[in-house]
Amino acid sequence: MKAEKWVFWFIFLFFLVVTPVYYFMSREIAGTFVLGFTGLLGGMIAGYLTLTARSFDPRPEDRPDAEVYEAAGNVGFFAPKSMWPFWCALVVAVLALGPAMHQAWITLVGVGIGIWALSGWVLEFYRGDYKH
Repeated sequence: MKAEKWVFWFIFLFFLVVTPVYYFMSREIAGTFVLGFTGLLGGMIAGYLTLTARSFDPRPEDRPDAEVYEAAGNVGFFAPKSMWPFWCALVVAVLALGPAMHQAWITLVGVGIGIWALSGWVLEFYRGDYKH
């Protein structure tokens, strides 16, 4: 958690300095609030990481005496091949095409194809070669 903690403390301090500079240079209140709340969000996350990092053992990345093999492990399961991300991307394109061409029926076709494509992607490991 050390690296993450310091990244968010940097974000907090950066926006703590940038917010008043932005206000005095632009006299614009909306951007000032956005920058200020971005800094507060960074500070909130940094404080959370600082407090919770004390309550559990450090990861191998945080220990100077750690070996490389200690950080190795099971990352997760990834689909070996799948056609469904392609169809979902095509659905997003069709959904964007409807409003761009002012044609509601194109969007409705995209919704219909989207139900099929998203169902296929979610349920791809319940049938076929990679059934669990």
